Amino acid sequence: MGLSSPTKAEASATEAQSGTAASPSGLRRSMEARHLVMIAMGGVIGSGLFVSSGYTIATAGPLGAVLAFLIGAVVVYLVMACLGELAVAFPVSGAFHIYAARTIGPATGFATAWLYWLCWAVALGSEFTAAGLLMQRWFPGVDVWIWCFIFATVLFTLNAISSRVFGESEFWFALIKVAAVVGLIILGGAALAGFHPLASGDYPSFGSNFSTPDGLFPNGFTGVFVTCLAVFYAFSGSELIGVAAGETANPGANIPKAMRTTVIRLMIFFVGAITVIAATIPYEKVSVDESPFVTVFSMLGIPYAADIMNFVIITALLSAGNCGLFSCARMLFSLADEGHAPQVFKKLTKRGIPMVALCVSMLGGLASLISSVVAPATVYLVLVSVAGFATVGVWMSIVASHFIYRRTFVRNGGDVNTLPYKAPLFPLVPILAFALCVVSLIGIAFDPNQVAALLFGVPFVGACYAFFYFKYGRRRSLKKALDA
Repeated sequence: MGLSSPTKAEASATEAQSGTAASPSGLRRSMEARHLVMIAMGGVIGSGLFVSSGYTIATAGPLGAVLAFLIGAVVVYLVMACLGELAVAFPVSGAFHIYAARTIGPATGFATAWLYWLCWAVALGSEFTAAGLLMQRWFPGVDVWIWCFIFATVLFTLNAISSRVFGESEFWFALIKVAAVVGLIILGGAALAGFHPLASGDYPSFGSNFSTPDGLFPNGFTGVFVTCLAVFYAFSGSELIGVAAGETANPGANIPKAMRTTVIRLMIFFVGAITVIAATIPYEKVSVDESPFVTVFSMLGIPYAADIMNFVIITALLSAGNCGLFSCARMLFSLADEGHAPQVFKKLTKRGIPMVALCVSMLGGLASLISSVVAPATVYLVLVSVAGFATVGVWMSIVASHFIYRRTFVRNGGDVNTLPYKAPLFPLVPILAFALCVVSLIGIAFDPNQVAALLFGVPFVGACYAFFYFKYGRRRSLKKALDA
């Protein structure tokens, strides 16, 4: 099965490439390349870099952490290359769910969409809770739930006005985070080179922390391997460009530009930041209770470093939540457009916003938030485990869809040179990306901290397939029999 038989959401490809005001599905094409780049950056740059990078360095060692992030960057490039070709050829909302349905099978598309929706719904609850807790630094007398309610209201409003308002708000949200990362790389790099006028005491020189008493890899390559799994999750969100493809003006030009820019910036920002942090803070002294960004800026002597980074991290959390709410709504809209969810999710406002899907997605995020408080060891553990599993599962779906799409395109007489954008080194790129994703899933089974992702994730996917078969599969089989 290929993408040669598009639904009405995929129709009028020529019109889509020309950048008209509305996509065939009714969503407005109002976002530019700069919006796409910042949406992807906003979805990726978050607590995984600002907070969890300390754990990465402590587990893999300084050089091991840099190596793990380099591997993660390579995998992101491979996945984005595959997604880029599909998104340009068929710029629809909820893109990779559509691709999986058309190439692998409708049940796979259904499972992919629900995996991704649950992933971001859980993330919403986590972002609201974390942001509320961080606000306690400045307003200790205000309950966390009040901040959660305020943040949820703000993000819902930004998403409910128009896709362009969402894109513009995410542009500025992400810009704050990017400025913090760039500041760390420039100021931290200068300090490692010897320029640190505000720092007190001895400051490490570049490379001095990489040679540890226990060797270059203090916890062996096992530490690096386990860290790679967490790094994959840290890079999740880059695929948001595919989700927003249906609301992008002139997708033939803007999507490839956004893909290239995003991959290059992510490699520079993530690898550059982790290199500076690892070279500055001795790995045995990295604190998992404090953001490494706070530690580095404090060592540099930057005034009010902790308050500045508290603001930046709150912005990062809200940015990720903003992207997550957008993604959840578009996935429900896309499922309804395919006939695999209630048709009420297809209803659009005058500004082209799927409001019912947006409301249900916000309710899903709030339910996740409540479960994180009421049942953190049971319900929330299951949700978080499936969400973590979903990242790699969705990436596998994307690269498998691309592999099948390209083979079907050529088999049907298509000329690869006519494609507006094509992934390089086919079929090596999708095969290598799929293999690395499979290896990461196998590795989860050997990590006690992450094995729950398989224990809950695999049954969840199985339940999605079973539900699809009983709800939709038998209906289609009966229709075919009657037609015959």
